Amino acid sequence: MSDNSATDVVTLGETMALFRAAHPGPLMHASEMTLGMGGSESNFAIALRRLGSTVTWVGRIGADSFGEYIRRELAAEQVDSDIVVDSTAPTGLMIKERRTASTQKVWYYRAGSAGSRLAPDDLPLEKIRGARVLHVTGITPALSESAASTVDRAIEVARDAAVTVALDVNYRTSLWSPDVAGKTLRTLAARADIVFASEDEAALVVGPATDAAELARRIAELGPAQVIIKLGAHGCAALIDGLELRSDAIKVDALDTVGAGDGFVAGYISELLAGSKPSTRLDTAVRVGAFACLVPGDWEGMPRRAELGLLDSSEPVTR
Repeated sequence: MSDNSATDVVTLGETMALFRAAHPGPLMHASEMTLGMGGSESNFAIALRRLGSTVTWVGRIGADSFGEYIRRELAAEQVDSDIVVDSTAPTGLMIKERRTASTQKVWYYRAGSAGSRLAPDDLPLEKIRGARVLHVTGITPALSESAASTVDRAIEVARDAAVTVALDVNYRTSLWSPDVAGKTLRTLAARADIVFASEDEAALVVGPATDAAELARRIAELGPAQVIIKLGAHGCAALIDGLELRSDAIKVDALDTVGAGDGFVAGYISELLAGSKPSTRLDTAVRVGAFACLVPGDWEGMPRRAELGLLDSSEPVTR
């Protein structure tokens, strides 16, 4: 697409190459690794595209094989990309260690990466102005001062153009301290129309509360009309245009929960774009999040819209 081509959603952030141990156990003994990619915003973009919406991912990659791999995967998923290739910095790397069959540790090697050098001049301003939603996360402003400035500029452009701003808090302890993050995330939440957060992330923004409903109300007092608290295996609680709602999770045998939150947000946004009622948005959100848990990858399990009903099926084989 050219800079002024229409797209439903614009998102921005860092996508990294991903190595994943093929079998459980200490990483030092892993003899087989699989190559993939991962990044909250690109996970979200792929999930949203599979659900039928058009989406543009904005980011930087290195002039290396990992960067080319990311470009090819996004193109294969029909995600429009505004990519800057940085010849002076590498593509970031993440490694998943499957310490046991049910637990894993994620290691990041992203300091000084191409993605961390995201800058305001990288933004496709006309795409943002023409979009229906700008999606940002709390990860990107933690990467660097220039990345934080990029998020700030994107929100400024979106708000000036009356584009809906969605924030997924997505706090990463390895990137910044709770004190620094809390102040920044509170400011971002106040500038957003939609906020997604776990209970711990919401408490980071507005302080501790007695339950998820109170957290949602307190975030809404900052300004967002839609606040969704992600509760993992317990579903979600939401305050949408003054209406309190809850949605139960769909029980699945989870293989890998990384990416589930990104799928959840994509499910919600896809139904928002379709004009669906709040309860339908939440139902699709928990469904997409559940699908993301079914495969050992950050985005590979994201469903197509025609597949959303599969989790209700009692038949193991569809013919």
